[in-house]
Amino acid sequence: MTELPDRARRAFRDHDAFAPEEATDGERFVAVSTPFDATVDSKAAEGGRIEFSVTVRVPMLDEVTEDDVAPIVEEGWYETFERRVASIGGGIFGGEQEPEPSVKETTFAGDRVAAVSATFEDIDPRRGVNDAAAVVDFVEGTFVQGVIPGYDYTEPVTGILSKARQTGGSDGVEP
Repeated sequence: MTELPDRARRAFRDHDAFAPEEATDGERFVAVSTPFDATVDSKAAEGGRIEFSVTVRVPMLDEVTEDDVAPIVEEGWYETFERRVASIGGGIFGGEQEPEPSVKETTFAGDRVAAVSATFEDIDPRRGVNDAAAVVDFVEGTFVQGVIPGYDYTEPVTGILSKARQTGGSDGVEP
C-alpha cells in the first residue's frame, strides 16, 4: 500500500461532513455532521482504489437516559440496532459498495457504546467520501429509530430530537 493520494485528501477537504484529524497526517477524518464519535480511516488500495474504513460509536441506551434501563430492554434495543445496521446499503451508496458492517459493544472514552464498523473501496474518492458520509448518516438515523419513548433522555439524544422537531416544524411534542 502507498500513501493516500492527494485526490482523496481533497475529496475529504471539500466535503462539509468531515474534517481532518490533525494527528494522522490526513489519513483519518472526523465526521462533523453528527454528535456521535465517527471517523473514517482511509488508505490507498490496489488498482488506484481508496479504502474507506468507517467507524461510528453510538451510546448504549442506558448511557443516554436519566432513568435506569432494564438489562432486558437494552439487550433488545442492541439486538434491534444490530439487525437494522446490518441492512446498510439498499440504495444509500453512490458506488457499488456492499459493506458488511459489524457492531460491537465496547467502552470508549469511559462510556459503553455500540461501535459500528464498515469498510469499502472505491476508485472515485469523491463518491467514496460521499458514501462514507452516508454510512455515518445511516448509523445516526438507525440509532434515532431505536429511541424508546417513555425515558428521559440526555445529550446527544435530546439535541438530535430537538433538531428533528425544528426541521419538521413540530411544536415541541415530547417523545
